[in-house]
Amino acid sequence: SYVILPKLPLTPNGKVDRKALPAPDGELRSQEFVPPQNSTEEVLAQIWQEVLGLQQVGIHDKFFEIGGDSIISIQIVARAQKAGIQLTTKQIFQNQTIAQQAAVAGTIKTAQHQQGLVTGEIPLTPIQHWFFEQNLAQMHHFNQSQLLPVSPQIKPELLSTAVGKILEHHDALRLRFQNTGNSWQQINHSQSETIPFKVVDLSKLPEAEQLALLKQTATEQQASLNLTDGCLMQVVLFNLGSQTQGCLLIIIHHLGVDGVSWRILLEDLFEVYRKLEQGQTIRLPMKTTAFQDWAVRLLEYGQSQKLQTELDYWLNQPWSNIVSLPVDYPQTKADNTVANAANVTKSLSKEQTTALLQEVPSAYNTQINDVLLTALVISLGEWMETQTVLIDLEGHGREELFAGLDLSRTVGWFTSMFPVQLQRSSGDIGEVLKSVKEQLRGIPEHGIGYGILRYLSQDEKIRSQLVALPQAQVSFNYLGQFDSNQFQQFSLQGDWELAGLHQSPQENRAHWLDINSLIVRDQFQVIWTYNSFIHKNSTITNLAEKYIEALQNIIAYCQSLEAGGYTPSDFPVVDLSQEELDDLLTEIN
Repeated sequence: SYVILPKLPLTPNGKVDRKALPAPDGELRSQEFVPPQNSTEEVLAQIWQEVLGLQQVGIHDKFFEIGGDSIISIQIVARAQKAGIQLTTKQIFQNQTIAQQAAVAGTIKTAQHQQGLVTGEIPLTPIQHWFFEQNLAQMHHFNQSQLLPVSPQIKPELLSTAVGKILEHHDALRLRFQNTGNSWQQINHSQSETIPFKVVDLSKLPEAEQLALLKQTATEQQASLNLTDGCLMQVVLFNLGSQTQGCLLIIIHHLGVDGVSWRILLEDLFEVYRKLEQGQTIRLPMKTTAFQDWAVRLLEYGQSQKLQTELDYWLNQPWSNIVSLPVDYPQTKADNTVANAANVTKSLSKEQTTALLQEVPSAYNTQINDVLLTALVISLGEWMETQTVLIDLEGHGREELFAGLDLSRTVGWFTSMFPVQLQRSSGDIGEVLKSVKEQLRGIPEHGIGYGILRYLSQDEKIRSQLVALPQAQVSFNYLGQFDSNQFQQFSLQGDWELAGLHQSPQENRAHWLDINSLIVRDQFQVIWTYNSFIHKNSTITNLAEKYIEALQNIIAYCQSLEAGGYTPSDFPVVDLSQEELDDLLTEIN
């Protein structure tokens, strides 16, 4: 058994003072439910239950051990602020129980950030620089969208008004872009007189024709956005008849939205519509830090000495260990385009997904990306016959780099993308999981500095050094959970095929293999997108199955009696290697 200490006692030379360690008393931490003890804990418990989809949460339950992740932490911050509680994602990471969070939380009495319409020029962010670097032929056609079922009684005039209110409240939806010859500029425009909303009446057509025309219209609308003169958003309501659910198609160019933003936008859109329908005053939650302010601060940070200290980390990775992906058609001359792409989707069962979220984390104090990427280094490494795999890892990018900034309810494209070399260590599954966890913890500021250095640094040498590094052929992104209780009134999944193509078929893809994972309807899914002229379907199907098998093996191992342990990042106040920590824990146990 272990005794959890706030910090380890040290000798004068900074080593762990083993003689000063208390003896374990053999008592295990209580797992009994403890209800909220004050009003702040009551509010936080309610928020946790809503965003995690749980019926009951105790004040001593650990956030990451009951299904929490970094994206959900952002939702908790946003909802806490709506309730007048000041909390940050960093505080959630450092204080993983409701009792601890309530103790460090503050109160919000007035608006903390600019609440009016934001206009004017905005520096490009790193991910926006990456987008324009791709030099797409149809760059206006690079979207995200949702196709949602809606009641046949929905009122188009109220929905149109709601869309207008959302455009006014969320400034990034009003971005426009200008090509100045050598570069692109973005400008936040004031509110447009025209609301990007239309109704398409298909109610008189047979069902088969309805679906065909819906898909055709959606495809046309996906290609209709205009970065320079138009709006980044288009909303279409399809009327399918008085007795049939309608469809609401919302298209937003990726330059103005990301996965976290969709949660905010949909919640606000339907909340405004409900208030309009009920004749109530429209009062959206207070704005958080403007996208414009964030972009300006990133540009300033790009010139700082603090950021430049991260450069050695990125340059000194073992780049010589990188090997290329195996290919099935080495002689192919086909381009890596959207038209040549195909998908393979595999899933865990609902029971395995629950275990992934609520049982696995407690074994080694892991977060979900630790587990997902451990399965990837195992499965991808075996296929590639290497111990080292290079991926471009995507994150939500809403890092707490600056004091006083809060992005929990800010809409925009914040995604960070950075190269990660994952080394598979020797040993059993537990050792590999601990190793991957520590590799990820070693990435400074969750990787956001890479893009800032590469695209925002004014030092040409720094930019060229990062550009010269080997480019990953694989990307990985965990998009989060999309079926919690707060979204049960409408589907976040929608019907992807009917929604039309998010990107022009002729465009080149940045990676040979894109791996996107998410949890939908209580099931973990992973979608492997590949080039069908480079890899066979059977190859990627086998790889996807091996990945799921690796995940299942990790879950089973973490449920076993032999699993469990700590890693150096669990004790950040002392400098211990994994070997030193293991020796210490063996001695006191």
